[in-house]
Amino acid sequence: MSEELLINVTPRETRVALVENGMLQEVHVERAARRGWYGNIYKGRIVRVLPGMQAAFVEIGLERTAFLHASDIVRAATVEMLTEEGATNAPPPVPPINELVREGQELVVQVIKDPIGSKGARLTTQISIPSRYLVLLPRSRTLGVSARIEDEDERARLKSVVQNFSERNGCGYIVRTNAEGQTSEALAEDVDYLDKAWSQVQARAPAAKVGARLYEDLSLPLRAVRDLMRANIEKVRIDSRETWDRTIAFAQTFMPDQIERIEHYPGERPLFDLYGVEDEIQKALTKEVPLKSGGYLVIDQTEAMTTIDVNTGGYLGHRNLEETVYRTNLEAAQTVARQLRLRNLGGIIIIDFIDMEDDEHKRQVLRTLEKFLARDNAKTTVYAMSPLGLVEMTRKRTTESLARQLTESCPECGGRGVIKTAETVCYEIFREITRAVRQFEARTLLVLASPKVVTRITEEESAAVVELEEFLGKSIRFQAEEQYGQEQYDVVLL
Repeated sequence: MSEELLINVTPRETRVALVENGMLQEVHVERAARRGWYGNIYKGRIVRVLPGMQAAFVEIGLERTAFLHASDIVRAATVEMLTEEGATNAPPPVPPINELVREGQELVVQVIKDPIGSKGARLTTQISIPSRYLVLLPRSRTLGVSARIEDEDERARLKSVVQNFSERNGCGYIVRTNAEGQTSEALAEDVDYLDKAWSQVQARAPAAKVGARLYEDLSLPLRAVRDLMRANIEKVRIDSRETWDRTIAFAQTFMPDQIERIEHYPGERPLFDLYGVEDEIQKALTKEVPLKSGGYLVIDQTEAMTTIDVNTGGYLGHRNLEETVYRTNLEAAQTVARQLRLRNLGGIIIIDFIDMEDDEHKRQVLRTLEKFLARDNAKTTVYAMSPLGLVEMTRKRTTESLARQLTESCPECGGRGVIKTAETVCYEIFREITRAVRQFEARTLLVLASPKVVTRITEEESAAVVELEEFLGKSIRFQAEEQYGQEQYDVVLL
């Protein structure tokens, strides 16, 4: 399995695409006017404590106050052995929020989830700073090794090396997947970098004003190289000479063995066009996803959850109905895993597979889904298939989905996905005319509406207009306005 990282840079926007065997798997977007806040560390102030929610609202200089839950507030430091999947021991009970913080209190916090929709950013005081091979946990004594490092001897070696660092400086560490096979010297360089980064935060914090940013994560190109550069990444192609220079300088310091894989792309044809990435991004903004078999998925993202419906479409199969459904669901499971990464969908996800009778078929579909989700860097949890063929799962979300980054609600329908028919709007106008005549004196009424609505009124509803004029004793005129949407109209008294 070969992978490539493509980095496209324009003056106001940077995009990173992860392409696997010629197929787009992930897209990350960062705009100069609206960089994300995930991973940044701020000086904050508690503005409101909510005991009923075990949470507090914190001012950190963003448009909306951020959210800090009691479970994300550091208490007594503990030493735990764990993987990135979570602690092996149950955490101690969380004290009441008003015992942990008070209104007006200033504290150092980190953003662990960007503002999404109408919700503010989510914060923690459990600071973590990532580097190439390690994640520093300065307020914890946690020691951990990525669950993706499966060799037990290698896990034990890395755990021993990290233990020495932890004993020396009293901090916790998590060993990242990229650390597999690295020497203790390479890990020690990462420790020095992380120590300096945390020391700068500590030095700035006391004198900083509320809302001051104490630490900012790397820009998107450098983050992508740091986090996504794995053994099977054959090339990193960057279409900006300046960004390439910065990336090479970063690699010389933190990953000198990877420099030869980082290339500058000078071609005239746009890099994303060369790999078909632009077309794939456009497809990722649509609701329907075709399957090779002839079936298709329908993906609906709402505030509460994302639903994915699987349909056989034009796939007729070759044997029987059960086999047709099974094959469609298997292909759908693979496609769903890819679409979740590509669209960066998170939170609660409900997948409505086509009903299957055979229990073994259900197990195979679930295994296929879990197998392809294993490639996802985001943490996912999949639950058993329900009797209705529904699979509930969660995917950790730290930033907005691709659609919410690149699109906005339609001004015509307000995000409903539908608009009122011309007939419906006609009858609304008739009611508004009646309401206006009863409230105000006027001889003539002028109705401004979209051409389609005016055509409907003056042709199919002309008899109704005559009846209304006789009933009200008023003259009614209609004027088409090209710039009006189908639901928009005004009734003017003359």
